[in-house]
This record gives sequence, structure tokens and C-alpha cells, in this order.
Amino acid sequence: MASVPPRMRGGKTRIKPVKKHGPDISMDETWAKLSRNIIEIQNHNAANLSFEENHRYAYNMVLYKNGDKLYKGSTQLIADNLDKLAKEYIIPAFPAGVTNDPMQKSQEGEMLLKALKKVWDDHTSSLSKLRDVLKYMDRVYTKSANVPEIWDQGLILFIKHIIRPPIEGHVISAILTLIQTERDGYTINRSSVKGCVDVFLQLTDPASRDGTSLYRRDIEPAVLSESEKFYKNEGERLLETCDAPEYLRRVEARFQEEESRTHHILSTLTSLPLQRILENHLVSAHLWTVVNMPNSGLDAMIDSDRIDDLARLYRLFTRVSAGLPCLRKSLRETVIRRGKEINDASAGLGGDGADSQEEEVAEPSAKGKGKAKARPPNAAAQTLALALKWVQDVLDLKDKFDRIWSKAFQSDRELESGLNEAFETFINLNEKSPEFISLFIDENLKKGLKGKSDTEVDIVLDKTITVFRFVTDKDVFERYYKGHLAKRLLLGRSVSDDAERGMLAKLKVECGYQFTQKLEGMFHDMKISADTMQAYRDYLAKNAIEQDIDLSVTVMTSTFWPMSHSAASCTFPAQLIAASKSFERFYLSRHSGRRLTWQPSLGNADVRVKFKTRKHDLNVSTFALVILLLFEDILDDQFLTYEEIKSATAIPDVELKRQLQSLACAKYKILKKHPPGRDVNDSDSFSFNVDFSAPLQKIKINTIASRVENTEERKETKDRIDEERRHQTEACIVRIMKDRKHMTHNDLVNEVTRQLASRFQPNPMAIKKRIEGLIEREYLERCEDRKSYNYLA
Repeated sequence: MASVPPRMRGGKTRIKPVKKHGPDISMDETWAKLSRNIIEIQNHNAANLSFEENHRYAYNMVLYKNGDKLYKGSTQLIADNLDKLAKEYIIPAFPAGVTNDPMQKSQEGEMLLKALKKVWDDHTSSLSKLRDVLKYMDRVYTKSANVPEIWDQGLILFIKHIIRPPIEGHVISAILTLIQTERDGYTINRSSVKGCVDVFLQLTDPASRDGTSLYRRDIEPAVLSESEKFYKNEGERLLETCDAPEYLRRVEARFQEEESRTHHILSTLTSLPLQRILENHLVSAHLWTVVNMPNSGLDAMIDSDRIDDLARLYRLFTRVSAGLPCLRKSLRETVIRRGKEINDASAGLGGDGADSQEEEVAEPSAKGKGKAKARPPNAAAQTLALALKWVQDVLDLKDKFDRIWSKAFQSDRELESGLNEAFETFINLNEKSPEFISLFIDENLKKGLKGKSDTEVDIVLDKTITVFRFVTDKDVFERYYKGHLAKRLLLGRSVSDDAERGMLAKLKVECGYQFTQKLEGMFHDMKISADTMQAYRDYLAKNAIEQDIDLSVTVMTSTFWPMSHSAASCTFPAQLIAASKSFERFYLSRHSGRRLTWQPSLGNADVRVKFKTRKHDLNVSTFALVILLLFEDILDDQFLTYEEIKSATAIPDVELKRQLQSLACAKYKILKKHPPGRDVNDSDSFSFNVDFSAPLQKIKINTIASRVENTEERKETKDRIDEERRHQTEACIVRIMKDRKHMTHNDLVNEVTRQLASRFQPNPMAIKKRIEGLIEREYLERCEDRKSYNYLA
């Protein structure tokens, strides 16, 4: 009887448990197949293999708890392959070491590096494929077993079996040899070095915790050590064989070479430490030697305007911390030295300006007995020329260093500060600098200046202001400038009113309103005087008053104008007295309470003189006019002694001799001196030179010229300036104390110094004396602590 299945019988389905299965084949066989295939991969025969099959072998071994066997076996196969590659490619490429020829040594080194790179490429290529096959092992087994993944283990094995003695030593030596060969000027195969360096960069030191590459551990220290030795010797060798510009060129080329080398051969990581080695041994170690190198150092480069070399020096020096201070100090020293040479040149003819005259004529010839013998310029003219040359030389020096500063030194502010200090130092070493600058401005603001346009004059004056900034005694300059401006205004010598006011505006910007207040007052006086003279002429015409002399008067406010000429007395002849009294009556009728004092030393006159052959119109000083009028009432062959002229005119000796010299001893001899000679003595006598003749109708004689002061005048000026400074210091102290009420001594001295610095540099002891004087006069009182003061209202 046939049996009926349960389903047919209407019974329930029974579920049986899953039957346990083991591997179809043994793990030893699986590993044998996989290991053979791994060797095939290492022999570059992967194309004949099935990736899926090999992956399944590795998967099964891990799955069936044979991961350890798989991992250790794969590791051993990799190690064996590396040993085989080392024997096959690297060890045969070791340098023979029997030659000193740099090219042959570099070729041997190149072969070794190429061999190492070939082994690396071979290893990483097979390791990459192996990583794909063993991916399941990396994901499961290595995590649980706490071992490196197969790629990382492969790199560790490469370090252990390839980057080991003696291979590593030979490789590093080859890299150093090739670098040295290139430094010596030969061409090398950079790619071979770069390929090898890249290998070291990708390998990490297994013993380091921070992941330091083998490049940083082994190659970089060796390169830096060799570089240090090389560049220490290189710096000394270049110093012995090169001048300064060539040394700088070679050094800059070395910096560029090493920068290129770190980018194309080594690693950018090495760039900074390598640059430091070059800076230490090629720049820092030889800063002063290069700067002070005889006939080619900083001075020689400046003398020759070698802008490119100076720019190179600046670029190299700014790389090191000590470079800029060294350059700053050297520049300061060279500017001061050059400035002192300019100062010495200006003192070449001594400091005293002799009494001078300025004669301006269109024709140099003067016929007849009035002609003077040709002779060199007098001392005053030469001294004036030296004064003007001093300023021009300073301007030229400033231009030179400004050009170097902007073009070579990239307008470096620290160097600018050093240059300014240097200019200030040597300019203030010349105690005559304020006077010289004023003379220079005077020369450029005079009428009749040839060869310069208004724009050029303005440029020169702008430059002069930059020199003026360095002068500490600005009040001394003000006194000289006031005197020179007075002469330009009174003699009508200004090139233009606009130019004069433009210069005042420049000075006002530099020193403030107080500095130019009196100078502007002088311009105001000139304008008021022109209006007054027009009113006077209208008054004469209205009252039908006739005068023999056409009088032109400038009324000067005594506090604005320099009154240094007031001591020069003079007895006017009747004609001048009548004209002057007439103007005095008119002026005082319009201004009550004022007093007029005539200043003949500042005046000039046009007078027509009749000689034997013709008449001439002479332009002479007021003193000279007074002297000439004495000869109007005597016969042509009669004489007046020096004493007689002095008695009649009451002109002081110094001024009288100067005027007689201009009339009797200069180019145009209006008077005859007996006995003849260049100098005027008390025993001399004078007569009218009736035989005088000259080709010009109008002749200018003895116009007051700007000149350098002589010793006596300089002492007088210094005394006046000292007196003014005393008053200014006291006024400043009172102003400050009135505002603060109470101050300590040091604070008061510092504040006074700060406020007066725009005019002059006060001495602390001088300030202390002025404080004592104010205490005596009860403007201030000393406090009980003896260190501070109170203001007394």
C-alpha cells in the first residue's frame, strides 16, 4: 500500500533545522592558490587572473577564521618581493666610488635614484592591486586584530627592506652629490632627485607619533648640514674673489637657485630653513664687510649711482634682522661724512665776509681814466659764492639720496628717518646754515635771475624748504631772512610779489603764523607806503609846492623791519633836509603820536653827473649821494681829505670807507683817490674825476648786496638772537604756568622745550635761569618741595 504525504493527509508542514556546512576545500589549498596569484600580481601578470576569484579566496579565508594566516602570508610575500627587487635593481646600482669626476659621480647617483624610484613604482603598483584583492581583510580582520591595513603594512615593509642600511646611506649620498653638482654649476637630471624625494615624503617614520616623514627625518637634516658647510665656505670664497656689487649679485643668484631647487627637487618644507642658512652665512655674517668694502662698498655704489646694485643690497639686507639697522647706520655715516665735506668746502675761504659791493652793468668796459685794472673777485663775493654753493651742494646731496631712497630702497620709512637725522646733524654742524639758506633764497627771489623760469625757481625754493626743515635754529634764519627780504623790498629787487608771498606761505606752513607775522607786516608797510607816497604827491600838486628832489619814502614799522642799520648816522645836505622835512610835516599831520627816524643806509638815489665829455645817470646809495654832493661846490682840481669828508657827512668809518671804495677804487672811478690804491686810509684825499667816461648812459654803483656777515656782525646778530630767545623763553614759561597754575620743574622744562622747538632748541640750563628770573620778579613761586612751581597772578 502506497504512503500518503502529510500534505495529502491534511497534516501540518514540518520545518527542519539548517544543516551545518564546512568549506568545500581546505584553507591551505585556498591560501596556496591565492599566494600563487599574489606572486603573479607582483610579477605583473595580473591580466591573466580573475579578480573575483582572488577576492573570494581572501573573503573565504577571513570568513572561516583564517585572517591571521592570510595577513601574515601576504606580508611575507611582500617582504620577499621587496628583497628580490632590492637585489635585482638597487644593489647593482650602488656607486663604485672610484672617481672624483663630478659628472660621473652624478650619473652614478642618478642611476641609483632611478633604481629606487623603479622599485617604489613596482612595489606600489602591485600593492595597490593587492589592496583591492584583500579589501575584505582590511575591513574586518585588521580592525579586530589591531594591525595596519595591507597598504600601510606594505609601506612599513618598504621602509624595513629598502630604506635600510646600506641602501638609505647610498641614496642620501646620491641626492647630496647631485645637489652639490648643480650648485657647482653643472646640469643634472632633476626629475630623478625629485622622484626619490617624493618617495621619502610619502613614507612615514613608524616610530614617530606625529607622522614625521622620512624626508624630514633623514634627507632634510643631511641637506641642511651639507648646505651649511657649503655656504659658510662659499661666503668666505666670494668675499675674497668678488667686489661688493658682484658679491651681492652672486648671493642673490644663490637665493634664487635655492628657491628653485626646493620647489623642483626637494620640498617646499625645506625652503625656510635653507633660506635661513643662506641668510646667516652669506648675508648676516658679512653685512659690515660688504658695506665697507674698499672701492666697491656702499659709498662707491652711491658715488656711481648704481641703483640696481643698491636695490639688490637693500633686498638682501632686509632679509635679516640686523641688515636694516646696519644699512641705516651706514647711510647715516656716509651722509654725515659727505655733509661735513660740504661744510668744510664752504669754510674754505674763512668765515668772514669782507665788506662788499655789487656792481651791475651791461658792458664790462669803461674807457678813460676811470677804468679799473682787471682783478679777481673780492673776498666777499667769493664767500657769498661759497655760501650759495653750500646750499646747492646740500640740495644736490638731498636729491641724490632721495632718488636712491625711492628707487633703490623702496621708500623705506626707517631708512628715511636715518637719512633725515643725518642731514639734520651735518646741517646744524654748520652754524652759518640759517644765513646761507636765507642768502640762497634771496638769490633766487631777486629780479634779473637768468636762465630760470618761475616754475624752476619755485621747484628750487620747495627743495630749499626741505633743507630748512632740518635747521633747528629757525629763529636765526628768520632774522637773516628778514634782513634779506628788507633789502629786496626796499631796493625793488623782488622777482615778483607773488613769488615773495609764495615763499612766505611755504614758511608759514613749516613754522606757523607767528613765524611769518613780522614778514607779512613788511609787505603791508610797502603797500601802505605806496599809498602814502601817492597821497604826498597829490598834496604837493594841490598846494603847488615844487621840490628840486623827487623823493620816494618807505615808512617802516620798527617792530617789523630789521633795525640793525639804525646806528649809521649821516648829516644830510640842505637839498635832502628840505625834502625830508617836507615829507615829515605831511606824514605827521596825518598820523599823530608817531616818530620818524631816517635810515640812510637803506636808501638809494639816481643822480645825473656832468663829466668833461658827457653826462651819466648814476644809481648810488644815499651815503654815496651825500659824499658826491660835497664835490659839487669845489673846483675839479681841488681835493677833500678823508677827515674832511668824515666831518662833513658824519658817516661812520666802516661805512664811509666802503662808500669811498665803491666811488674811487671800484670798476667805475667817479672820484680819484690820492694816492691810488685799493684800500681807503685815513690819510687819503679825494678829487672829482672829471675825465671819467663809459659807454653806458646809466651806471649802477654800489647797490647794497646780500653778503655773508663778518665776525663783528655775526657777534652782534648772535647777541640779538640770544636776547630774543630769553624773552621768548620767559613768555613761554609764563603762558604755560598761567594755564597750568602748578607744575613740577621737569614737566615745565619739557613743555617749554616742546613749544619752542619749532623756533630753536632751548638749553635746559637756560630755561632754569629764566625760571629763576621770573621767580625774582614774582611771576612764579617755588613750592616747599623745591621741585615744583606755582603761578602768581
